[in-house]
Amino acid sequence: MAKTKVHVIPHSHWDREWYFTSSRSTIYLVKHLKEVIETLEAKEDYHFYLMDAQSSLIEDYLRYCPEDKTRLEKLITDKRLITGPWYTQTDQLVISQESIVRNLLYGTRIAYEMGHSMAVGYVPDAFGQGGNMPQIYKEFGISKFLFWRGVADNRLKQTEFIWRGDDGTEMLAEQIPFGYYYGANIPENEAELKKYLDEQIGALEKKALTPNVYFPNGLDQAPVRKNLPELVAKFNELDSTREYQIASPETFFADLEQDVMDLPVIAGELTEGKHSRLHKSIFSTRADLKQANNEIENFLSNVLEPVLSVSYSLGNRYPHNELAEIWKLMFENAAHDSIGGCNSDTTNRDVKHRYKLASDLATNLLDLNMRLISEKIEQKQAFQFTIFNPLPYEKSGVIKMSAYIPDDNFTMEDTQGNTLPYTILEQTDLTEYVLNQHIDLNPSKAVYLPKKVFLATMLVEVNNLPALGYDTVYFNLEKETAEQEPKQSTASKIENEFYEIQLADNNSLTIHDKKANRTYTDQMVFVENGDDGDSYNYSPPRKDLVITSKEAVVDSMDSSVSSVNQTLTISFKLNVPYNLEERANREKRKEMTIKTIISLRKNEELIRFDVQIANKVLSHRLCVTFATEIASKFSTADQLFAPIKRPVRLPEMDVWEAEEWQEAPISIEAMQSFVSLHDEVHGVAVMTEGVREYEIIGDNYDTISLTLFRTFSHMGKTDLLYRPGRASGESIVATPDAQLLGEINATFALTLFESSFDEANIAKKAKEYLSNPPVYQMSDFLNGRLIYVYRDEEKTLDATYSLKLPMLDGAIVSAVKKAEDSEAFITRFFNPYLQKEIAIPEIFQGKECHLDENKSNEKQTTLKHAKVQTYLFEK
Repeated sequence: MAKTKVHVIPHSHWDREWYFTSSRSTIYLVKHLKEVIETLEAKEDYHFYLMDAQSSLIEDYLRYCPEDKTRLEKLITDKRLITGPWYTQTDQLVISQESIVRNLLYGTRIAYEMGHSMAVGYVPDAFGQGGNMPQIYKEFGISKFLFWRGVADNRLKQTEFIWRGDDGTEMLAEQIPFGYYYGANIPENEAELKKYLDEQIGALEKKALTPNVYFPNGLDQAPVRKNLPELVAKFNELDSTREYQIASPETFFADLEQDVMDLPVIAGELTEGKHSRLHKSIFSTRADLKQANNEIENFLSNVLEPVLSVSYSLGNRYPHNELAEIWKLMFENAAHDSIGGCNSDTTNRDVKHRYKLASDLATNLLDLNMRLISEKIEQKQAFQFTIFNPLPYEKSGVIKMSAYIPDDNFTMEDTQGNTLPYTILEQTDLTEYVLNQHIDLNPSKAVYLPKKVFLATMLVEVNNLPALGYDTVYFNLEKETAEQEPKQSTASKIENEFYEIQLADNNSLTIHDKKANRTYTDQMVFVENGDDGDSYNYSPPRKDLVITSKEAVVDSMDSSVSSVNQTLTISFKLNVPYNLEERANREKRKEMTIKTIISLRKNEELIRFDVQIANKVLSHRLCVTFATEIASKFSTADQLFAPIKRPVRLPEMDVWEAEEWQEAPISIEAMQSFVSLHDEVHGVAVMTEGVREYEIIGDNYDTISLTLFRTFSHMGKTDLLYRPGRASGESIVATPDAQLLGEINATFALTLFESSFDEANIAKKAKEYLSNPPVYQMSDFLNGRLIYVYRDEEKTLDATYSLKLPMLDGAIVSAVKKAEDSEAFITRFFNPYLQKEIAIPEIFQGKECHLDENKSNEKQTTLKHAKVQTYLFEK
C-alpha cells in the first residue's frame, strides 16, 4: 500500500480589511512579507510559501519597500513565493462578470511581471463559487481549482472531483474540506505531535480518494512559521506510514494528477452551506454600498469604456493607467470580506470612500473624453449636445439627460432638422452662478449669453443613435414649441403603447398588457419585516411581524403626462415597529414613508420604478414583490456570462436541521441584472440597478421578491433562526451605520413578455436599461471655472460618427475596450439564451482571443449556451 503523501502548504490568508481597517492590515503586511522573504532566502528547504494568491499584496508591499523588488522577483520566478492569479480574493456571486475578469487580468499580469502567476484558481474563503467560473479560469490558462466553501457531502463524499461549468468546461478540483486554517496549530511537543498527526491527517485521508492530501499550514494574517522545515522533518521521523513535504498548490496538483481517475463530476455553481457557511444574503448587506458597487461596475463596462474606445478611435489617448486605478479601487472593495459588507463600520466607511474616488475618477474621465470629441464638432447653435451611444448597434428611444437650458422657448432638433420630442422633468435657476463663472479666453469672439440659465433634467426622444458612436442635437431658439413641462393631474392611471397601469384599492398596481390583453394584479407590493440577522445573514426574528403596503395609507398621489413619458407618483405611509422588541410585541409606533415614481417612456417595454424610503426604524428588511401567476419550479436569472435556472425551493430545507447544516439552505439568490419567472408562452422579469438579490415566494412560488435593503445592529450574532450556533464575525462589534437610518433610494424595472424566455431578449433589455447614453453640452457660455476653461479647437469631426465594430446579432456585449498590449479593440460577447445557439459570422472568425487578451487558436462558428467569446479587431 502506497504511503500517504502529505503536502504541507505554508500560507497566510490575508484579508485586506474586515473588523480591522486596510491601514492596519497593510502595516502588518509589510512586516509579514519581509519576514517571508528573509525566511525563504535563509532556508533552501523552505521550498514554498503561498501568499493568498493576491497580487495586490505584492503591489502593496513594494509601495513601501521598493528596494526589495529584485528579491521578490527572484523568489516569485523560482516559484517559491506563490502569488496570482487574483488581484484581490473576491466573492464571485456579488460582483459583475467584468469585475471578475479584470480582477484576474490585472492579477495575472502583475504576477507574470514579477516572474510567475499561479495557474490554480485558489479560493480559500469565498462565499460560494460561480457556475461559469471553470470557463473563466480556463480563459486565463488555469485548469486546477482549489477551494473550501460550497459543496456538501450530499453531493461530494471525497475531496477530489471534476468541476463542470455551465458551458461544459471541466477542471480538476480539490476541496479543502476542513478549511484553510486546518493545519495552523501544530504542537511542537513531540509527545503531542504523533497523536496530532494521526488525528488531523487521518481525517484528511478518510476524505481523500488518492494517497495525496492537502494540509494547509496557516490562517488569517498568520506569521510565517520559520521552523516549518524542521517540523516537517520531525513529522517524517515520527510517522513512518506517511511522507511529508513542504509543497505549493501547483506541486500538489502535479502529484494529484498522476493518481486520479474516474472522478465524479459536479456541475454548476457551488452554493451549499452544509459544512461551511455561505452567507447567501450578504447580497443585500449594506445595501448602500452594494448599490454604489453595482452602479459603478455598470458604468465602467456599459458606458465609460465604450465611449473611451470611440474617443480613442478619433485620435485621443486611451487612458489605461487611469482605468487601472479605477478598477483597482473596485477590486479593493471587491475583496472578501469588503464586498460582503460584513465589516466594522470604520472599515465600511473606507469602502464607501473608495467608491466615491472610483466614481469621481470615472465620471470625470468620461466628461473629458466626451469634451475632447464635442469641442472638435462644428458649433451650429449656442446650445449644442453630443449624445453618445455605448451599444454596438443603433439605438432609438427616450433617454435622460442633464442640460443647462435658457428661459426662452426652444425646440430640439437633430442634424437633419428633425424635431425631437422632449420634456423637462425638473429645473433649477442657476443664472448668477453659471454666468459669473464665464471666462472669455478670446474676447474678440462673440459669445451668446442667455439672460437666464436653468440646470434641467430632461427626457428626449432620439432616433438611430449611431452604433458605438455619437450624434449631435441642438436647441433651436428661433422655433417655438408647445409647452414641454409635463401636465400634472390627480389621475391614478398612466399608459403607453404597451401597458396601462392603475393604482388598485389595495394599494398595489394593476398592470394591463395591451398587446397580450393580459392583466396582472398585486404588482409592486412592498413587504416589510424584521431582520434578527447580522452582517453575514438575513434571519427573521422568532417573533416576526410582516407588514405590507396593502396596509398603508396613501398620503399623496399624482400623475404627469408628456409627449415622451408618463409617471404615477405614490407616497405611502406605513406604520411599523421601531425595533425587534416592539416587533415581538406587535407594536407599530413608527411611520415609514415610501415614495414611488412609476414611469412609462414612449415606445418602451419597461416599467421603471424609482423608490425613495425615509428609514427611521431598526433591524428590518424591505422587499418589493410582483405576482406573476406563473407557478414555477425554477427561476431564471443572469449570472456570470449566462442565464441560470435555479430551483425556487431547495429540498434540503426539509432536512437541514436534522442534518445539522451550518446554515439554512434558503433560496435567496443573486443576479447580475435580472430575474424572471416564465413558461413557454409568457413571463415576467424584474431588472435592478441596485441590490442584486431576489427570492421566489408565495404558496405556488409564483411571486418575485426583490430585496431593496435590510438593516441590522451587529457585525456578528449568535444562534440565528437561519444560522444556529456561533456568531460569524465579531459579535462584540456593533454596526450602527448598518441600520441605514435616513433616505434610501432604489431603482428597478419590470417587463412583461408573451413568448418563451429566449424570444423575449430579456438580457438585451437589461443591458439597455443599464446603459443610458451619456450627453455632453457644448455651449460657449459655460466656458469657465464651471467646466475648466477650454480653447477653440479646429473643427475636424463630423456631427455624427460610428466606430462600426462588428456586431454579433443575438449576443450580449459585455465589454468594448482598447486592448492592453496593442492598438486593437477588444469586444466581448456572451450567449444570453437558455437554449438558442448563435451563429458567428465569418468576419469574427480568426479574430478570437482569450479573456487574458492572448490570441486564441480555436476558431468559433457558433456561440453555444453559457459561452463567452472575446475578439480582437485592429484599429
